[in-house]
Amino acid sequence: MNDAASYIEPDREEILEIHRRLVDAYGEPQPPSHRDPLAELVNTILSQNTNDNNRDLAYDQLRERFPTWAEVRDAPTEEVVEAIRPAGLAPTKGPRIQGALERITESQGKLSLEFLRDLPLEEARDWLEEIKGVGPKTAAIVLLFALRRPAFPVDTHVHRVTRRLGLIPEPTSRAKAHTLLEALVPQDLYYPFHINIITHGRQICHARTPECEACMLQDLCDYYRAQRKTKEAKDGP
Repeated sequence: MNDAASYIEPDREEILEIHRRLVDAYGEPQPPSHRDPLAELVNTILSQNTNDNNRDLAYDQLRERFPTWAEVRDAPTEEVVEAIRPAGLAPTKGPRIQGALERITESQGKLSLEFLRDLPLEEARDWLEEIKGVGPKTAAIVLLFALRRPAFPVDTHVHRVTRRLGLIPEPTSRAKAHTLLEALVPQDLYYPFHINIITHGRQICHARTPECEACMLQDLCDYYRAQRKTKEAKDGP
């Protein structure tokens, strides 16, 4: 595995080759035609530290109980917490969602994030990250998925897989990884590359027991090369 001292930044051709192989394996994901950025923000807060099924259940229960975002904002916090309980960490996520809705209302006079489309990218990112509970990943998801702005979200799968591949140095934090990957990956590939790296992390490049022998990226992977070298040294000539 590469540390910061031995890291060699991959070139564009390597990124494109990884993308091509991932597309061959998993298809080329297409971004959804339209997503409300406010709904995306709430959905992403709910997704923190849980799985997609629990997130979706919590989101559906929240919208069924409170059909408008104003109702969510103004409801007793304990009722919001109860509605989103399937997502886990509800006593934390409930106040964060309401706090986000309050901040948007105070800033814009209405419950909408459409104004972020017209802000310079870094201003839009900073504005989102000023909301309590919104970090670089959540901000990037809202920007990329709902607003089609060039931001590259880094979740636990993206962080793990890109470090193993050697796209970013091993010690890189998730926060720093956003900046590095945005510089490495062509902007028009942000969405499919992000989605397919997640799929690869879930299906092949698992955290504890990666299925390296089934991986189509073996010859491009620092982790695989290091594991093979260790095994050869252990087995001897």
